[in-house]
Amino acid sequence: MSKPFRWGILGPGKIAKAFARDLQHLPDHEIAAVGSRELVRAEEFSSQFGGKPFGSYEELVGAELDAIYVATPHSHHAQHTILALEAGKPVLCEKPFAVNAEQGRAMVAAARENSVALMEAMWSRFLPTYQLVREVVGAGEIGEVIAIYADHGQALPANKYYRLHAPELAGGALLDLGIYPISLASMVLGDPALILATSRPTESGVDAQTSMVLAYESGAHALLTTTLEVRTPGTARIIGTSGRIELDSNFYTPTTMRIIADGVTREVANDYQGHGIREQASEFAFLVRHGGYESAIMSWEESISILEIMDEIREQIGLRYPFESGD
Repeated sequence: MSKPFRWGILGPGKIAKAFARDLQHLPDHEIAAVGSRELVRAEEFSSQFGGKPFGSYEELVGAELDAIYVATPHSHHAQHTILALEAGKPVLCEKPFAVNAEQGRAMVAAARENSVALMEAMWSRFLPTYQLVREVVGAGEIGEVIAIYADHGQALPANKYYRLHAPELAGGALLDLGIYPISLASMVLGDPALILATSRPTESGVDAQTSMVLAYESGAHALLTTTLEVRTPGTARIIGTSGRIELDSNFYTPTTMRIIADGVTREVANDYQGHGIREQASEFAFLVRHGGYESAIMSWEESISILEIMDEIREQIGLRYPFESGD
C-alpha cells in the first residue's frame, strides 16, 4: 500500500470539517496538518480530525505536505492559494475558484510558475452522477441538448450565516449557491454566447436572489436561479431532442436521477456513502502522484470561464465587492 496522501487544511471551518469527514472513507489519505489565524481553532480541528495544528497559514504552507485544501471565505481564496503555490504546495481550492476571473488567472499563473498542481474543489463534478451525465450526453442518448433548468436555494438568514451576507467576504447567493447550476450548464453546454441576469439585493447589498438565462450558439438555453432566502426544490433537468435527464434534489450532491430516452425510463439509485467530497480528493491525489498539474474534469480554463460568466452576471446586477479594484 502506498504512503498516505498528506493533506494540510488551510481554514478549519464548516466545509473543511465535511472534507475531513469524507477523507475517512479513503484509507490512503490523512489530515497531516491544519492552519488557522487562531491557534485554538486549529487545535480544536486537530483534536477531532488529526494533524499538527499551526497558528498561521505561513507556518502551514511550510510544513511537509502533499497538498493543501484551501477552505477560507471566498474573498481570500486567491491570496491563500497563491501563498501555498509559491511555497511549492499543490492546492485544491474550495469553490468558487476565486471571486473574479482576474484573481483566477493569477492563481493559474502561480501554479504554472511554480510547477505545482491546482484544482477547483467543485465537488459535484467528480460525483458518479455527474460522470453518468457526461456519458449520457456525450453518447447522444438524449439527442441534442436544447435546455437546462436548475435551481439552488437555501434559507440562509444573516443572523445565522453572516459570511454569506457580508460584502467584504464576497457573500451573496451567486458565488456560494448559484455557481452549482452555472457549473452544471458549463459542463453540458460550454461557454454561453449571451447572458441575461436579474437580481434582488439583501440589506447588506449582496444578491439575495439572482436569476439567469444563458444562451448558446447551438440555440440551447440554460434557465438558472439561486436564492439565499428560501429552500427551493434543488432539482435539475437536462432536456434533449429525444429525451431528458432528471436530477433529483439536491442535484449537486449524491442523489437519485432518471434518464428518459426513446420512451424508456432508467432509474439511477443513490447508494453513495459519505457527503460527496471524497471523489475530488481522490482525483487531486491521483493528479499530484502522477506529476500532473491540471484536471481534465475541472480544467483551469473552465474554472476561469465560469468566473467570467459570474463576472458578467455581477456586472449586470450591479454587484461589486469593496476589495475589488475599480476600472
